[in-house]
Amino acid sequence: MTTSKILDTSVLVVGAGPVGLALALELGRRNISCILVEKRDGRTDVPKMSEVSTRIMEFCRRWGIADEARTAVWPNDPPSDFLYVDTLQGQLRRRQLYNPPSREKHGYYTPEPAVQCPQIFFDPILARHAAQQESVTILYKTELVGFVEHADIIVSELKDPDGQPVSVRSRYLVGCDGASSIVREALDIPLSGLGDVAQSVSLFFDSPELVSLHDKGFARNTRLIDAGGCWGELIPIDSRGLWRLTIFDEPESAQDPDRYMRRMLGQTFPYKMLNVMQWSRKDFVADSYGRGRVFIAGDAAHQVSPTGGIGMATGVEEAVNLGWKIAAVIEGWGGPRLLESYGIERRPVAQRNAMTSTRTYQALMAIPKRAEGEPRTTHDERVNGVLMDLDQYATPDFVKVQYTYEDSPICVADGTPADPVLPRTFTPSARPGARAPHAWLTGDQSVFDVFGEDFTLLRLGKSAPDGPDFQVAAQMRNVRLSVVHIVNPDVEKLYETALVLIRPDGHVAWRGSHAGEDALAIIDQIRGA
Repeated sequence: MTTSKILDTSVLVVGAGPVGLALALELGRRNISCILVEKRDGRTDVPKMSEVSTRIMEFCRRWGIADEARTAVWPNDPPSDFLYVDTLQGQLRRRQLYNPPSREKHGYYTPEPAVQCPQIFFDPILARHAAQQESVTILYKTELVGFVEHADIIVSELKDPDGQPVSVRSRYLVGCDGASSIVREALDIPLSGLGDVAQSVSLFFDSPELVSLHDKGFARNTRLIDAGGCWGELIPIDSRGLWRLTIFDEPESAQDPDRYMRRMLGQTFPYKMLNVMQWSRKDFVADSYGRGRVFIAGDAAHQVSPTGGIGMATGVEEAVNLGWKIAAVIEGWGGPRLLESYGIERRPVAQRNAMTSTRTYQALMAIPKRAEGEPRTTHDERVNGVLMDLDQYATPDFVKVQYTYEDSPICVADGTPADPVLPRTFTPSARPGARAPHAWLTGDQSVFDVFGEDFTLLRLGKSAPDGPDFQVAAQMRNVRLSVVHIVNPDVEKLYETALVLIRPDGHVAWRGSHAGEDALAIIDQIRGA
């Protein structure tokens, strides 16, 4: 291409979905110059996801946007229960009760429970705050054509809204450009996993009347079970009449959506169909998370069934993990192993999340169909038996935050046993690599609120060492480190040691009773040197 315009930036991010926006916001808050390009116009018309997970909400708390996400859609508590019905007007087979966010606000494992904030509302919040960062430029209707990586720079070729060529020179390139990622394909990174799990269809429609036509009320998720087994789920997008009906594996439903709308309620009803979207439910994780100065994140790196409600969370976690590491290298204090640790840490988490999401979906598909000639009562008994065992396949919300970066090269292991990959009960852990556990300090202040944007050294207990060794070592390596002294029995019990180093992404880097002569070596390891 003959380029008429040349732009320079530290990081080029491709794809302005929630993952790309989160990465731009993370970089912008660290004053790292970033250009975010998106081939679409930036509007999000279809709510592909309906929930902002606990871990994302914890990041939103740090970004200062948690209140916006919490109140963007539902004026009061959104519906929290899961229902299993044959039709909305028919039999209620099971109701799973969950506390609404207001009752979870002072929860035992997070200060920010998951909220119902569908993507059509959440993406604009991220976009607005990313655009407010002085070092971030967002270019819509701008498409990546290709890129060439040189020794110390990447030259990317773009097409602007008028189809004119634009060249961007950057130190790093991150592909957050979805399942058909141009960046991943250019790197020739293969995908591993089960592949296509099902061909699904989502019907996005407007019907303020629907909730008054049955006695089930609003529910966070209503799963539909009839003679054909578990065939779909209905999710309210807002309280005013927007809904999404997802049909699990009947691709022909896209040709006759009216039939499935009747099947859902049990009769015809007034509605306006806004979008019919066919999509593939996948189970894939990229074999590598990047090469050289080029990385991938979000659906470009993994594709998981949305049944577990963990796909977007996986991608935003990747954005936060990668963001502070790129910033550290650009600022000069990040060592050569820091960016290597991105894939080492995040890929096993994506594999776990893909496995649990597919397992949840397959459990729903195992709900039996009604055999020819089988009495309905017999079929109901078989269905109810499976529903009683369904909890063992669900992904509890605490699992979505309880993960540890085992074998991370930038965490200093302390010899304690590894945390379970899929815990069935919540057991907080402060061992190196784990997400630092939450505890309330005073009022609405969480221990998370004292973590800085950079590294934080927690001094726990009245007799905790002063930590000057770490402060001196951090200054020698230009690592920004804040020191916080906490005297709180709950926090001391959770973290178990007198000194705990917290990374910029809220994970534990090191813990111990003292550092002494090892302080500089510890600082060097956690900065990837």
